[in-house]
Amino acid sequence: MKIQFLIEKTIIVLITILLSVNGCSNDKNPKNYLEKVLNNLNQIESATYYTKSEGWAPGDTSAYIIFHSYVKEYNNPLDTTIGASFVRLEQEDTTKLMFCYDGNMRTLINHNEKRIVLDSFIVRPLPFRPLSPPFFNFTKNILRYILETGDSISLEFEDLKDSVYLRLTIYVDKQVEFFGKAHYMPNSPYNYGETTSRYELWINKSNDLPYKVRREMSHDIIVITCKNVELNRIKIEDFNASDYFPSDYSIQAYRFGRKKVKKNDLVGKIAPNWSLKDVNNKIVSLEELQSKVLMIQFTSVSCGPCRASIPFLKQLALDYKKEKFDLVAIESFNENSNVLRNYQNRNDFKYKFLMSTKDITESYQIKSTPVFFILDENRVIRKVINGYGKDTTDKKIRNFIDGLI
Repeated sequence: MKIQFLIEKTIIVLITILLSVNGCSNDKNPKNYLEKVLNNLNQIESATYYTKSEGWAPGDTSAYIIFHSYVKEYNNPLDTTIGASFVRLEQEDTTKLMFCYDGNMRTLINHNEKRIVLDSFIVRPLPFRPLSPPFFNFTKNILRYILETGDSISLEFEDLKDSVYLRLTIYVDKQVEFFGKAHYMPNSPYNYGETTSRYELWINKSNDLPYKVRREMSHDIIVITCKNVELNRIKIEDFNASDYFPSDYSIQAYRFGRKKVKKNDLVGKIAPNWSLKDVNNKIVSLEELQSKVLMIQFTSVSCGPCRASIPFLKQLALDYKKEKFDLVAIESFNENSNVLRNYQNRNDFKYKFLMSTKDITESYQIKSTPVFFILDENRVIRKVINGYGKDTTDKKIRNFIDGLI
């Protein structure tokens, strides 16, 4: 049985008045059932579990990133921000740290550089702590929001035999993220003005606890599935973040601000050659591109500034004759042609879009995206521009291209 209803301002009254549903673990009132699930979540003092996390671009049929982890989660009432402490470890090696938050600071780790960065949230004060919360804390705060909010929302329930499906849609003028409680996020150019937020929960009828959550925004989708759960077996008193720090790693404090970008030492050199596949698996080589000036953008389907640059790049491709100027975008990290094809179709651009390889990404010294390389007719790299800011980057690129043509 599937039911849907719209709630504006007073959720508790409208749920009680409008609905009577079978299937919610034999409870005929959705409000009562959600309160029951929330109460079960409130009983969790600690949990260990494995998660599968997937990142999706809206409209795609496959994830652009999938990673697995082993999580130790603790309820932490002393932390008044998200109300939890947790550590994420690699699934294949549950002693290897991926991320940690102890209620006071977060731990960022770079295994390639053997470096740990500690962020105590003092350098960059925000009205929230930008943490991807652990599973049970995340789902608990979504349910608490549903039961307490005065926002305009809609809810949809569906009985899936062994589980209950819940879909929450939030209709407010800002996207809503759950860093502990609900936070209303500033609008940015990366959400294209779309502010509707959607959250979906799958709740196991055997224990009336969530096992899967899906978060959907206009710019990206996250799906987390939780399994092999053990509850209340570990104690927060035994949790010490530094126990997970490798002894041979350097430790430094977090610094916020525009990082000084190391000058790319490829400037003035001939661009590394490549032959890469496009979204239709056709091989395109650097050698076959014959324009006088060529711009290569290293991009990513998961990069907000990269998406924001697309209207400018589309116009740029129209403003110059092919023999004078050409451009190609190279996806830096994703090698799924379906994801790239959907991204290109969804954003409606015609310029070449290729899949990089690890060797090419490294040879161009790509650490983040977007990065723009402007090459002259001899394919010497004459300019490298890191990042994208509308108007300022547009002008910088145009002026440099005009100077070469």
